[in-house]
Amino acid sequence: MEVSVLPLRRTLDVRAGENLLDVLRANRLPISYSCQAGRCGTCRCRVVSGNVHVSGAAELNSPASPGQSILACQTTLIEDCAIELPEMDEIVVHPAKILKTTIVGIEDMTHDIKRVRVALPKPFEFSPGQYATLQFTPRHIRPYSMAVTPNADEVEYHIRLVPGGRVTSYIATQMKLGDAVRVSGPLGTAYLRRKTADPVICIAGGTGLAPILSILRGMAEQGMTNPVHVYFGVRSPPDVYGIDWLDELKERLPNLTVHVVVASAGNGGPYRTGVVTQAVSEDWANLKGWRAYLAGAPVMVEAASILLRQKGVLAAQIYADAFYASGV
Repeated sequence: MEVSVLPLRRTLDVRAGENLLDVLRANRLPISYSCQAGRCGTCRCRVVSGNVHVSGAAELNSPASPGQSILACQTTLIEDCAIELPEMDEIVVHPAKILKTTIVGIEDMTHDIKRVRVALPKPFEFSPGQYATLQFTPRHIRPYSMAVTPNADEVEYHIRLVPGGRVTSYIATQMKLGDAVRVSGPLGTAYLRRKTADPVICIAGGTGLAPILSILRGMAEQGMTNPVHVYFGVRSPPDVYGIDWLDELKERLPNLTVHVVVASAGNGGPYRTGVVTQAVSEDWANLKGWRAYLAGAPVMVEAASILLRQKGVLAAQIYADAFYASGV
């Protein structure tokens, strides 16, 4: 049977029953991957024609037909088909790792946000904007975004404490310096695209600032000069944090502009008031040709994604990994 790979216009002879990711890797075709278990989402591609067979928790033993998005690592080839790969110039390959780290820093950033730093026993490679799963105990497991770029020493996370949350209640009342934390990853597809000069808009809500900081730091380290506008939305002035980091990044990224938007009515102090997506809508009539990174609550990410598409941003150039609140 034959598999056509677009936009490379390559045709591969394969056997029915082969795994798509294995076939792509064996033929040295560019495809991002990490966990190879259907969790990280980095090997996502699209069925153009024909049918494939998809396995995985959400799509167990189900067929995938033309137009459907699939994960290559969870896809079995069953007949002649055509597969479209994403962005050939932005492939990332960080084989997933499980590291036993140690908590070396716990700091209150606001009344309900903690900055947690963990020391690394060995290098942990990831792309700016990705996240990892943190296991504090067998019962307390939750994904959090890295707020820094890869380094040999430590990783940093920003964690909002949710009243009654199983994991965050543990973090607030029991976690202490020296505790072991198992870090699994990297995961996620909202990582920095480095090989582009397109202007960039970042929209963050609350601790969604963490992956945006990672992306901005990655841009600075790469010497990128893209125009960048960051919109940081919070509930009230006491929820604002990270301004010193953003000011420092302005010095490293001369084309960076930061907009802090406070949702609460009344005096927002030095900040704009209103909804963060409203601020974006007021500031921009057309964002055609821009790339966007979104991070925060799913309702904000979805609203921002709809708005940006209306403003002309291509859906394929809106990058987001929304985190859901169950089990926090």
